[in-house]
Amino acid sequence: MADAWAAAIAGTSFVSLTRPELARHLRPLAARLLAAPLDAPAARAAGTEVGRALVAAHFTAPETLARSLVALGGMLPADRAAARPSVLAGLASGFAAALRDRTLTEQESIRQAAMAAQTRAERALRATEARFRAVFTCAATGIALGDLTGHILEANPALAAMLGAPPERLRGRDVFELVHPDDAVGLRELIYQRVATGAADRIRTEKRFVTDDGRVLWGGLAVSVVRDQEGRPSYLVAMGEDNTRRHELAETLTYQATHDALTGLANRTLFTERLHRAFDRTAPAERLGVCFLDLDGFKIINDSLGHPVGDELLRVVAGRLADAVGPDSLLARLGGDEFVVLRADSTGEAELVELAERILAALDSPVAVAGHELAVSASIGVVERATFGTDPAEVMRAADITLYWAKAAGKGRWATFDSERDAAQAARHQLSEALPGALRAEEFTLAYQPVVDLTDLRLTGVEALVRWRHPRLGLLGPDAFLGLAEETGLVVPLGRWVLSAACRQARAWLDRYGWAPQVSVNLAVREVCGASLVDDVRAALAGSGLPAGLLQLELTERALMGAEPTAALRTLCEDGVRIVIDDFGTGYSNLAHLRHAPVHGIKLARSFTGSFDAPAHPDRADLAIVRALMSLAHTLDLTVTASGVETRRQAHRLRELGAEHGQGWLYGRPAEPAHIEQLLAT
Repeated sequence: MADAWAAAIAGTSFVSLTRPELARHLRPLAARLLAAPLDAPAARAAGTEVGRALVAAHFTAPETLARSLVALGGMLPADRAAARPSVLAGLASGFAAALRDRTLTEQESIRQAAMAAQTRAERALRATEARFRAVFTCAATGIALGDLTGHILEANPALAAMLGAPPERLRGRDVFELVHPDDAVGLRELIYQRVATGAADRIRTEKRFVTDDGRVLWGGLAVSVVRDQEGRPSYLVAMGEDNTRRHELAETLTYQATHDALTGLANRTLFTERLHRAFDRTAPAERLGVCFLDLDGFKIINDSLGHPVGDELLRVVAGRLADAVGPDSLLARLGGDEFVVLRADSTGEAELVELAERILAALDSPVAVAGHELAVSASIGVVERATFGTDPAEVMRAADITLYWAKAAGKGRWATFDSERDAAQAARHQLSEALPGALRAEEFTLAYQPVVDLTDLRLTGVEALVRWRHPRLGLLGPDAFLGLAEETGLVVPLGRWVLSAACRQARAWLDRYGWAPQVSVNLAVREVCGASLVDDVRAALAGSGLPAGLLQLELTERALMGAEPTAALRTLCEDGVRIVIDDFGTGYSNLAHLRHAPVHGIKLARSFTGSFDAPAHPDRADLAIVRALMSLAHTLDLTVTASGVETRRQAHRLRELGAEHGQGWLYGRPAEPAHIEQLLAT
């Protein structure tokens, strides 16, 4: 019977039992029904007990009851037929009563749970309100509640202390009465247009506030909107803190980062920022000017009198410069003794020149420092131009170059930028950079100018003159690059190459024609004073096989100064090499030194011989100088070569005065070796 009953009601309830498990659960209930008495009350009581047992076992679906009545009605034995109606009626009534009791119990449980939840919520709300009140009251940050019109509804003690008024005096006040007038309009627009309208949930800003006692403070302000259930803005919550000390510290740090600690002037950082700002403007007509200056001889003062004196001098100079410059321009100290003036919206170069004159005038009088009367002057580079078409880096490059020009011109003066001069110097710098590569690429070549005996015009020598076959500029004469080679130190390896090439060429002529003219090679001061001069000359002679007597070295008077050059030249003389002083009389002449110098001859500069072509007679001064120089040379047993000879009249007059040799266009311009070979072959 239990198995059939389980089959009938399986799946009608949410009880998770398999059919065998359900049958085992129903077996005691089925046995109770089979054992029910036949009298109606007892049978009904047994059915009621089984019905309640089903509900207690969580079989609460009406379908479970319906199927149970049908199944049990057909399964009770025939001997229990008299009790069947009572049993089934009791089952139905017990099931229903138990189900009703269960529903009432659950409802009571729900009611009690709801009441408990409400009690907990009320307690939590009170606790939350207490915590909020504690936070609101005890918070170190100022907090205020305000309506959408900007009036304060509630303010906490921290905000009251920050604004210098008790909370009760803040309630109802328009918050914008507390904001600095210069910040009120912007803050009103920010709050009303952004937060109060609901366009933004919150904003953060920093504004100035005015306390009741008139103090101005910087306040960090965060304003948030509180919305109602429909999402509409209801009121505002503002949080503020006094940032005055932080703001003042930031201002101090900013000042320190943008101003020179020694003089109080703007520093390089601020100057650079202002200079770039001037170029942010887009109108091409706008102009600016820069006066870049440094103090002449400041390093000597600083090194000799000490840094404290130097620092005090800089402070005094800074004050004078500030007075001269005025408030319309930015005066900055870039470092050391370098100062710069930026004049935005200048009206032209004349305005900057006038400013430079005022600066020089301000520094004209001596400065009294630590008992010393110090004379001060400055060199100033002036640059004025339109901002369109240039940039800050180019302006400062031009100012730096112009300052260098002012110093080179004699200091204590100003110089203005010259674009043509700058372009020439840039080209010169490009040549300087290209020199090392040109030497490696063998771009240099030699030309040779004849030297003749003025008596019979016989070829006696040639001067080797270096040329540069520049891949872009063509053939360059020595004036275009020898000065650069001197400055960079490349003149030593270049001179070494010239010496070797000239010796090789002379040896080739000697081998081909059986004789060769003496070849002259010019030596720079660095070569003469270098420790390798003797070795370089000997190596060139040995490498070419040229006899030492066919090599002549030409050097300036300045190169003879000093014991070491004299010793080296004496060694070369002993080897058989001839030494000649080039452009004699134009440099520093130490006659006592010349008397003992290892020299074989002199060359007269063309500056002395040029007037010898005059139809009437040479310039009297030139004539006197040339006569004296020749007399001196012959007294010292030195030969004389006249350079720059271009006419027969010059040659005749110079020969009459005693010049043995002549060199110039009259006898031939510097030429390729092939041209010299034509002379050798005749």
